[in-house]
Amino acid sequence: MKKLQQISLLLCVLALIVTLIGVIQNNSLLYRFGGLSTAFTLAFGIAAIESLKGYQYTTWIITAVVAGMLFPQAFTTWGGINLRDKTLILVIIQVVMLGMGTHMSLHDFKGLATTGKGVLVGLFCHFSVMPLMGFLLTKIFHFEPEIAAGIILIGSCSSGLASNVMVYLAKANLVLSVIVTAMATLVAPFLTPLLMKTLAGTLININFLDMMMEIIKIVLVPIGAALFHDFLKNTTPSQYEKALKAVIISALWIGFVVFFSNIIQKVELRQSFILSGFIAGAIVAGFVYHWLYKNFPIIDKIMPYISMFGIIYFTTVTTAAGRENLMKVGFLLFLASVIHNAAGYFFGYWLSRLFGMDKNSSRTIAFEVGLQNGGMASGLAGSMGKLGTVGLAAAVFSPWMNISGSILANYWRKRQVKEVNSENKILFP
Repeated sequence: MKKLQQISLLLCVLALIVTLIGVIQNNSLLYRFGGLSTAFTLAFGIAAIESLKGYQYTTWIITAVVAGMLFPQAFTTWGGINLRDKTLILVIIQVVMLGMGTHMSLHDFKGLATTGKGVLVGLFCHFSVMPLMGFLLTKIFHFEPEIAAGIILIGSCSSGLASNVMVYLAKANLVLSVIVTAMATLVAPFLTPLLMKTLAGTLININFLDMMMEIIKIVLVPIGAALFHDFLKNTTPSQYEKALKAVIISALWIGFVVFFSNIIQKVELRQSFILSGFIAGAIVAGFVYHWLYKNFPIIDKIMPYISMFGIIYFTTVTTAAGRENLMKVGFLLFLASVIHNAAGYFFGYWLSRLFGMDKNSSRTIAFEVGLQNGGMASGLAGSMGKLGTVGLAAAVFSPWMNISGSILANYWRKRQVKEVNSENKILFP
């Protein structure tokens, strides 16, 4: 594999030369294919360089942006399928979140009692600093309303699993990171719509209930399925039998919801009825995934790659849909992403220190605050039918968050902190 990656890097150099020739000759076909080839070969080959191996996923995200920018028409419909269809977007984002959820477990929540203060500090910083900073940036840069709303949206979303990875690389407080991510995900259905209604309500129409329902479908249902799978892994025979009954009842309820949902006239009642079907779907999906896991254990190793593919899909389609807007405000949007992200790290760390947390836990909170769930933001933008405007910030912010997070994690990894706990034991010697 490494040999192929090294060859890919050589091809990257050739593709870059072709791109430059195309630019000089003003040959759009040449520089478009050359540019995409440069990005693709770099993304595949970068793993051959040991010091840059950790940035491979980020380069794939950048490749998705390049593809969307250079060939926007190629990512509108495939075989008559609208790539921006709301139902398709919902299914893909649920698969992405399921993949993320398989890296969570019920055991993660057991540390809540010992990390209560850190979790409260993390949640407070995350759902105050980032949405307010997003709101401030919209006032400074004067973006169009829907693009501005997208910046506030990504600031109002929960943290994603990228923060857990960065905390692990930095050798900070991983237990705290996992719990803060889990709790931020659980409260997002209530806090994200509230923040959007408060801060972005004058920019676009925000229906609190609709957005809350969408977040439950997009985030909590697939993660609930993953946690149900985790529960089934450790059940006793009697518990498994009870779980199987719950699965059968849930499957029957889904059929009932599908058959009778259109009969209910009152909108709020119909939404709640449909949502109950999605919740039942989480139980069925968790059982199906558990069956696949038992018969094909490799699925646990494949799911992260499926999640990555889903995020790359969103990035490509979003970039293609918002290409014209990116041509106008792309640089300013990138600048906003750098400021937004840096503010998260800065305030996350120093507010944690102000609240009396140790340095390793403060580093953890810095990542939890600075790194947002771009997939969630993209999914919500897609559910609004505004992928090319509201979803644009997520497409630009996500690659930079991965780059900056990796840089900061490696920096802190080389400067580990010797913390002394109550029993005078040295942590991270």
